[in-house]
Amino acid sequence: MMLIFRSPLFHLLIYCATQTSGVKIESVPNINSEGLVLTELEKTVSLICSSEADEDLVWLRNGAVVNLMEGNRKGRSSVCVTPVIYEDNDATFTCHVSGNTTDRDSVTLNVRYPPTLSGSEEVAVEDGAVLVLQCDIWANPPVSSLSWTLNGSAVDLFASGFAVTNDGFTTQLTANSADASLHEGAYRCTANSPFHGEHSKDFQVRVTEKTMKFPLMPMIAGIVVVCLTALLAVVARWDRITKCCK
Repeated sequence: MMLIFRSPLFHLLIYCATQTSGVKIESVPNINSEGLVLTELEKTVSLICSSEADEDLVWLRNGAVVNLMEGNRKGRSSVCVTPVIYEDNDATFTCHVSGNTTDRDSVTLNVRYPPTLSGSEEVAVEDGAVLVLQCDIWANPPVSSLSWTLNGSAVDLFASGFAVTNDGFTTQLTANSADASLHEGAYRCTANSPFHGEHSKDFQVRVTEKTMKFPLMPMIAGIVVVCLTALLAVVARWDRITKCCK
């Protein structure tokens, strides 16, 4: 997934450049000084475009034309975004007069959402296998800090042989060789955000004994060969067997 991050200055330039035209967009919730409409998931955003000229208006969402019903075009036109979803974040809505794309106004949605961290998960891993614990931390605004704890104390990466990765979307706590004495217990992943507060997810890790793994296909092939050999042997001696039974 590709994300395009635009600076507040970029949105402000778009907003200011369009305020001298005859087309104007109003919004509920209101548009801030940077030309952004701040909203949250599952909310509703109402956009109203008006023009001094009594002509048809055209709406664009990220450059694509928005289909409008008859009666919702001339002089005044509205677009409703409901419910707001993740994909609406950073979506730019533009309104212009039909046949005159220079007479336009634009606003951009800024959808705020917390990381999806909650609940608990039980994890069973064999002794010596790779242990991977993962948390989704994708949020807007991004989380400001992240921590991992084991049995209530900060995870000792060096002593426990752990590695932590974080790509802004997910964070992973990984141990290449699970050991009950080091890695078994209650884990917690916690993300902090000045806007969304604290969110966490728990893991209960249990390290099990290593099990013997038999190669299934060779075993099946061996059984088939033995059965066929026995069947052929019976067929080859069938005459003698029938004579003995008479």
